[in-house]
Amino acid sequence: MPVWVWIVIAVGLVVLAWLVGAYNSLVGARNRVENAWSQVDVQLKRRYDLIPNVVETVKGYATHEQQTFERVTQARSAAQSAEGPGEQAEAENFLTSALRQLFAVAEDYPELRASENFQGLQAELSETENRISVSRQIYNDTVLTFNNKVQQVPTNIVASMFGFTEREFFEAGEEADTAPAVDF
Repeated sequence: MPVWVWIVIAVGLVVLAWLVGAYNSLVGARNRVENAWSQVDVQLKRRYDLIPNVVETVKGYATHEQQTFERVTQARSAAQSAEGPGEQAEAENFLTSALRQLFAVAEDYPELRASENFQGLQAELSETENRISVSRQIYNDTVLTFNNKVQQVPTNIVASMFGFTEREFFEAGEEADTAPAVDF
């Protein structure tokens, strides 16, 4: 065989190896994004599980605050049914606002504030909010890495060939950066 044939074969093998490497790199990055979103989802579900207990505890003391309870319940339902980071972020902002209103109601009831059950639930919710914040940051960092791979030359060529598209960040509003807590 002539030398040029060997050169063409070698170049073809190098290109093929690069394509496989780039594809596998994109798949790995995409899977890390999925995993990071799963971690966010776990923390959000934990939050959703705590909210009914907080509402019921406050209801026991503040029975005439029905509108506030309904708003929290609606916000929780909307957040649970949200799909995708953008819709989820919007729903979470609404839920955080509703929780802040609920805790503001609790301020008017000293016996509620003194309740060990309420204090425990509040501490758990605050811890969960912190976990959500950390999970959100990890997810967004992972999305940034993936989106960079999808956009940067030369992996953008492989990304477009195999249908890899950018992922959406989970951008919560400023109110989500702090837990909806009240100082007692």
